[in-house]
Amino acid sequence: MAESMLRVENLSKNFDRLPVLKNVSFSLAQGEVIGLVGRQGAGKSTLFHLLNGATSPSSGIIYFDGVPRRFSNRIQAQKFGIETVYQPYGQINRFDFSANFLTGRDSGIETTRQTSGLVEQFNVTENILLGREIRKLRGFGIIDWDRMVEVARELLAEFELPPDLAHEQVRNLSDEQRQVVILLRMLYRPCRLLLLDDIIPILSFQRQKILLDKIKKLATQGTSIIISSDDLKHLFTITDRIIVLYEGRLVADRRTVESTPREIVELIVGSSRQDQVSPLIWALESYHSAQQQSEELRRTQISLKESLEARNSQNRQLVERLGNQLAALDHLNTALQATQRRLITEREDERKVLARELHDQVIQDLLGLSFHLEEVEGLEKSPVLQRDVAAIRQGIRNLVGELRQMCSDLRPPTIDHHGLIAAIASLAHEWAERNDIQLQLEIDPALGRLPEAIELSVFRIVQEGLNNIRKHAAARHVRLSLQRTSAANLLVRLEDDGHGLAVPTNLAALSINKHFGLVGISERVALLGGFMNIESSKGNGTILQVEIPSPYPLIAD
Repeated sequence: MAESMLRVENLSKNFDRLPVLKNVSFSLAQGEVIGLVGRQGAGKSTLFHLLNGATSPSSGIIYFDGVPRRFSNRIQAQKFGIETVYQPYGQINRFDFSANFLTGRDSGIETTRQTSGLVEQFNVTENILLGREIRKLRGFGIIDWDRMVEVARELLAEFELPPDLAHEQVRNLSDEQRQVVILLRMLYRPCRLLLLDDIIPILSFQRQKILLDKIKKLATQGTSIIISSDDLKHLFTITDRIIVLYEGRLVADRRTVESTPREIVELIVGSSRQDQVSPLIWALESYHSAQQQSEELRRTQISLKESLEARNSQNRQLVERLGNQLAALDHLNTALQATQRRLITEREDERKVLARELHDQVIQDLLGLSFHLEEVEGLEKSPVLQRDVAAIRQGIRNLVGELRQMCSDLRPPTIDHHGLIAAIASLAHEWAERNDIQLQLEIDPALGRLPEAIELSVFRIVQEGLNNIRKHAAARHVRLSLQRTSAANLLVRLEDDGHGLAVPTNLAALSINKHFGLVGISERVALLGGFMNIESSKGNGTILQVEIPSPYPLIAD
């Protein structure tokens, strides 16, 4: 390996008394590409801020070209050829902020826009060549705007952006276009060390490929690069080494060709445990195992009490010990149930966020593209091109429809606005129409609104049950009913005339074979304190029945 251009020794950073980076040491040779990985809060962005002068280290030394350097600000670092491209707009919360760092003191970073350095009132050409303006006479003279625009258009074309964007003001750009402008500015000017802080996700798939190719080319030209990313596929494609931060410490420095993605993931999370099932299923199995142990201990305790005629001191100690063990197991059961509820809640929250992002970003962008294509179609004189544009617009409409269905599956908006009854009715209608299966729906109108968590769980139970029928049952008729029993319990019954399945159902075998449908339903039913029953026989269909204890609040007499 060539002599190190950058060497970091025992670099640490504290914010007040909170250590964020702890004794980090590594080196970087000229033309080398290093991947930087770690969980959120591991210290990745803080390391970048120390390397580019945005903030000062609490201790440790940064050697650049073998000489100790202490940059007071980013401008000083830029004079040595250190450039940084930060995370995309709207993701400033992913920085490793803490304590005084939030105030911007000693960091030079108050907002994402200040971090990017874009000037909102300037157009794209002016921003790309800011400080590097082309003049008609070398070193002085008036600016050669024609040549500036020509250069900007050439750079934009490398990322497949339209040439007219060179005249557009930055404030009118999309987030992806902003990110490309920042990249082009950094790529245009000479740079010795380029720091890329998780900039890939905001780019489209094609522009991600372009950026990866640019990184490879820069490395061959002698530029050293440190890239922070959660996408290990990208890192294993372009990096020479991967370094891993865990809770502020550098825990691994691996040559990429000698490592594997699984090894890196284990280092990122700090664990090498190989579970065969999801954490949620593991929690459920542990819960049932603990219940079984608890029941066996209870029987042992009862047996001892009945059989011991003389309660001497030793017997009393044994009984007391068993009682303590029972109490501990009860606490364990409670903790496991709380873990399951939290995991399910977090999973629903993630689905809600993802659905909102798909709807508010991807779908809206596609609709905007369709609108522009409609304008092009109206202006185009060629019938052939008109047909081609119309076909593309139809493809976009189909894709938007599929994305909307995906959003509905992730988080049905009906359940938030109109409740469980309306959401189930909408789901049943769309499912039957999409799969060409007759579905008879019976919902007790007296169900009313239920707590949000229960409505979501019941909706997921029905959704997963219908998915199972679609995938495995080969049914032509389905009957779905939601009723309120005389004891005010909620009864969900799903019947089909498919080919049936083996009873009793082995949930453990299903989880091993990655058939998680019934396993997922059983998890939710267990957490709601209910029970699930399956009646089936080969060729005669299946009846799935779930009863949930009364979810209705008690009314005082």
